Amino acid sequence: MNFRMTHAACPLALAVVLLAGCGGVSEVTKERVARSDTSVQQAQQTVGNSEQGAIELQRAKGNLDQARQAIKDGKEQPAERYAQLAQLDAELAVSKSQSASARRAADEVLASIKQLRQEAQRSSGTPPTNEQ
Repeated sequence: MNFRMTHAACPLALAVVLLAGCGGVSEVTKERVARSDTSVQQAQQTVGNSEQGAIELQRAKGNLDQARQAIKDGKEQPAERYAQLAQLDAELAVSKSQSASARRAADEVLASIKQLRQEAQRSSGTPPTNEQ
């Protein structure tokens, strides 16, 4: 009798496990969306009001919204894909913003060097050159 109950309970237990797995989005995907959310927030802080990276940041926010909606709809694959896209767009936004900042800093250094050369030439009485 014990054998019959165990034998009958196995398919039932398997069905419950399978249905539970199909009923929603995995914790791994939910965690990926949460990490993407953190990346987008950090990108927002880095980019700020800068034009550089603003388009990518908007795209990251849109992808994050899509990932959240996919989770609500119980769609694992789209949630995963949109979360990855959100993270990549957030990273691209940060890179573009930092690149623009570095470019501005380099331009300022070059302008300072040029000004110092001109002052040095005036002091020494040599004619100015077109060096950068």
